Amino acid sequence: MSKITKQKLFEILNARHLNNPYSKLASIPSPNSFKDIDIASKRVKEAIENKEKITIVGDYDVDGVVSTTIMLEFFNFIGVKVDYIIPNRFEHGYGLSPKIAQMIDSGLVITVDNGISAYEASIILKDKNIDLIITDHHTVGDKLPVALAIINPKQKDCNFEFKEICGAQVAWYFCAAIKKQMNINVDMSSFLDLLSLAIIADIMPMTTLNYTMVKQGLKKMKLSSREAFKLLNQSLAKDILVSDDVGFMIAPKINSAGRMDDASIALEFLLSKSQNSAYESLALLDELNNYRKALQEEITLKAQSQIKNEDRAIVVWGEDWHEGVIGIVASKLSNKYKKPAFIFSIKDNLAKGSARANSSINLYDLISNAKDILNGFGGHKNAAGLSLNALKLEEFKYIINKSLDNFEDNLHDELETLGELDVQSVDLEFLDIIESFEPYGLENERPIFKVSNANLIKYELIGRDKNHLKLILNSDGYLFEAIKFNENSLDLKESLDLILSISKNEFRGVVKPQFLIQEIL
Repeated sequence: MSKITKQKLFEILNARHLNNPYSKLASIPSPNSFKDIDIASKRVKEAIENKEKITIVGDYDVDGVVSTTIMLEFFNFIGVKVDYIIPNRFEHGYGLSPKIAQMIDSGLVITVDNGISAYEASIILKDKNIDLIITDHHTVGDKLPVALAIINPKQKDCNFEFKEICGAQVAWYFCAAIKKQMNINVDMSSFLDLLSLAIIADIMPMTTLNYTMVKQGLKKMKLSSREAFKLLNQSLAKDILVSDDVGFMIAPKINSAGRMDDASIALEFLLSKSQNSAYESLALLDELNNYRKALQEEITLKAQSQIKNEDRAIVVWGEDWHEGVIGIVASKLSNKYKKPAFIFSIKDNLAKGSARANSSINLYDLISNAKDILNGFGGHKNAAGLSLNALKLEEFKYIINKSLDNFEDNLHDELETLGELDVQSVDLEFLDIIESFEPYGLENERPIFKVSNANLIKYELIGRDKNHLKLILNSDGYLFEAIKFNENSLDLKESLDLILSISKNEFRGVVKPQFLIQEIL
């Protein structure tokens, strides 16, 4: 395997974006190609003119909270007061549920980042003569809700050319259509900082349209006048924000509200108008995030004790496992065991589950094989939620594993390296090349490299909980330090083959390369 030079690195990364039709914000698709967006924007204009009550129904994850924030800020900017409901995961369930529909008595309802599977709730609203506009991005099922308009790029007859956008982007496009319909002036680029948070947190493909929006959005986030982002920038203390800052540092804090308590805490944080209120909300989010980490570790250990290596998929469950963390546990276990993972929490004989996968397997299609025994399900290719009677879990496990018997591709995407790395060649210029092609993410992975035959000099467990592994290695006479996060195994050979990524480590004005171990071969 040839060694990667700076020139080769630049050429490989540059080639990823050569044919991007949306390389500039001015060239991104217009709202007009969305199915039903014209009907929906006209109905909103009518509701505003008639002073009807408008209720936004969001969701409790980052994408849902950001979608709600964008809608509230947009309507506030144009001087229209609207109501909103962000469901509580534990009290109301997901999105526009029948419980939520029963709470609404009049006006116009607009969903953001949910609604495409809300058939039962849509009938309740119809019976009350309440118009429903759905804006969503999740996979469209067999039975559509009854709605005045459905704005979702995944509808077969929707002509919007880029299908893999998040709920906040759909909401943003809808606001742009309302702006045009009402012939008013709103700077839609002012929402790009929020959009980049949602796109990264919801793990959308970081290609073409999403790549351009996030690239500009991260710049806007760094210079944002929002009190929430000013405070987050202060704590990160970085000159340039990259996708990992959002994905690993910011998004989990925002997500912790909906996972552990109530997403309204995160909404209040993003909408903060003063430094004090932002600080109070962030302190609470930090507390919830720490609680989330502890529970996550506890449930991961319980889940691991049930795993059978011979199974094609991980399907495990437990009584009263915290619903807010089972999605993260599923993701961690899917990555660790390299197969799809389904984690269920059982309460009152009802099993609620989260599924994660990282492969060519389409989780939505896989779960569809068991739809006859499910109460409901929805989601994406790589992430889904579902529920069923707990007595049917063994049957579900059998169906999922049987469905994968004939699946010939890998159950988990293998890491693809750019080539062999000469560790000594990694200087600031090398790091700058990598950083210049930010943001990275799904389908546009951060560059990873192979280092062969590195001699292990020393190792130790670091971090407050001693759950990260730090190695001192010698590669061709050059000593370097590498870290593997969330790893406490000390079963190491003297000579190691590694797969690494590289990031900038900034501390007190000094910038150094940080080698992050993705896999020890």
